[in-house]
Formats: sequence, structure tokens, C-alpha cells
Amino acid sequence: MLPSKNLRQFWSGKRVLLTGHTGFKGSWTATWLMQMGAEVHGFALAPETTPNLHDLLDLSYASETIADLRDHAAVKKMVDKVEPELVLHMAAQPLVRRAYREPVETMATNIMGTAHLLDALRDCKNLTGVLVVTSDKAYDNDSYDQAKGEIIFREDDPLGGRDPYSASKGCQEIVARSFAQSYFRERHIPVVTARAGNVVGGGDWSEDRLMTDIIAAAINDQAVELRNPATTRPWQHVLEPVSGYLMYLQAAVEGKTSLPALNFGPNGSHTVEHVTRLLLTAWGSRMGTAQQDTTNARKEALTLALDSSLAASTLSWQPRLDLPSCVQWIVDWHKAHVDGQNMREITEAQVTSFESMMDIK
Repeated sequence: MLPSKNLRQFWSGKRVLLTGHTGFKGSWTATWLMQMGAEVHGFALAPETTPNLHDLLDLSYASETIADLRDHAAVKKMVDKVEPELVLHMAAQPLVRRAYREPVETMATNIMGTAHLLDALRDCKNLTGVLVVTSDKAYDNDSYDQAKGEIIFREDDPLGGRDPYSASKGCQEIVARSFAQSYFRERHIPVVTARAGNVVGGGDWSEDRLMTDIIAAAINDQAVELRNPATTRPWQHVLEPVSGYLMYLQAAVEGKTSLPALNFGPNGSHTVEHVTRLLLTAWGSRMGTAQQDTTNARKEALTLALDSSLAASTLSWQPRLDLPSCVQWIVDWHKAHVDGQNMREITEAQVTSFESMMDIK
């Protein structure tokens, strides 16, 4: 059976709880799930930006709960109402620099919010599997003061966290593992975690998002201000890790893997400067870049890459879009938005194209 057909057959008709559905990655995931015929229930905060992908897509959710993960009672009430079969936990405070400003709030959301959700799911009778999305930042990365060459993290590397966001994601992994072993293993319900790279794509208007900042500068004929142009990151289109999440949870539920965590990253990492120039060229802009004043900036890891060979050998998952193609998809999406096109149709078309790519060996 073709991979896309196998995926569609599994997810069709499933009652899915998707946390973080109002966010960028959540909106893309919901689009794909609905195209496959899943019954999607969303739980998240209201979108922060205007425009935002959730409102642009205007998807037909089975239910939407706008509430805070930090509210244990609200999470419990929602889970009791939805009674999900499958859970994709994406809700988070996802911004590194905001986490420096709001460390306690970030940890309350990412750590205790995850605990609240898993605690509520303990009594869920129809539950068959849970996937918790963490981050490549969950690993202990010592490249904050100087680049260490290409640091490539594998699933068995130590978890860490030298900044508040990274710490919250490392702790999120520990919380998920603890609940999995203490409560869900005896019921034969897999609880797995997934670590992706720097996820990009059309429609991410959150603060500190490189791609939309570049596009905004290009539209306004301004130079792109870069904080750390030499920093390397594993850039990947949002549909790459989402395909991994969907395949991973399916395999775990079907008993085809017992691995507790998997990486889903691209084949290589690239500098911020390189990605910026690729996007400017694809957009057709002749504007250059400028160095942002980082005198008082908080430190971030300088180098980061993921080894996804375990996902490849376990799930036959592999990246489908190289970096130039990824950038072109983003440009195509945002030019369609600038032109006033129907962005739900554009987004669904990119999902369909990606599904077709999954069937190519």
C-alpha cells in the first residue's frame, strides 16, 4: 500500500484531540487531518497575531476550546467532553526570546501544561495513543559561547536546557516519559515524544519568525535585519515533521514500534544568512541584509542539527523537500496571500502535493 494511502486509511474517522490548533504548526496539521477524514477537536489559546493561519483557513473543527493549558480544570473538562482516541499535543510557548522574558510562564505552559493534559487523559476510556511534540532544543547543547562545528543530536543524547525555553522542553520530555511509564504502559497505550528542527512554512506570523520577517522586509523594500547570521539551524518545511508525527503515532498504536522518542529533521543544517539570501532571491528582491544590534541580546545555541536515521529505519520516513524547494513553497504561499487568493485552497493544495511526494521512493 502506498504510504499516503496507508496514512489516510489509519487517520480517517479517528477522533483526534489536537492541542495548539490555533498555531502555525497546529493549523497545518489540522488541515491535513481533515483532508484525511479525521474528526478534529482543538484546544488552544486564541491566535495572537493578525493575520493568523487559523482564521485564514477557517477550518471545520468538530469542536474548539479556547482555553489555557495552565488551567488544570479547563483541560480536564475538555478531555472529558471530547473523549479522544488519539492525541497530538502541540500547544506550547514556542519562542526562545519570550521565554527569556517570561521563564516561569513558559515553564508553566510547557511543563505543567503537559502534565495537566496527561493527567486528564489517564481516565480517558477510548484513548489509544498520545504524541507529545517537544523540540530539538530539548538536547543539552553547549554551543552557546562558540560554535562547536556541526553538533548532530541523536535520540539517546542527554537532554538539557541552558536557556528557559530549552529547559522547558527537556523537562517536557521527562514529564511525558514519567506519565507513560507510570500510568499508560499498563493500559498498553503508547505515549511518545517527537523532536523536530526549525519548522517553517506559509502563514507563520509569530514574533521572531525569520521567514515572515524576510518577506515583510522584501515587500517593503527594506534590508533584512539579522540577529545571528552565522547561526546554523535544521530548517524544514512544516509538513516534513507533521508527516513524521502522523506516521509515528500510527506505528506506535499499531504496535510496530516501541521507541519512546524520535527525531524528525532535515538532511542538513544551514546558516541564517544562507536561508535569508535564498528566500530573497526566490522572492525576487534585490535587498540585502543588515546586522541587528545584539549587544544586550540573550544567548542562543549557535549550532544545531538532528540525526533522523532512526525515524528512517523505523518508519521509512524521510525528508521530501530540500531547502531551495522548501523556500520556494513558502514564497509561493505568501505571494498567493499577497494576491488575495483563497489560502485554504492553497494550503490544501500544498498538503496534497506533499502527500504525493511521500509515495516516491
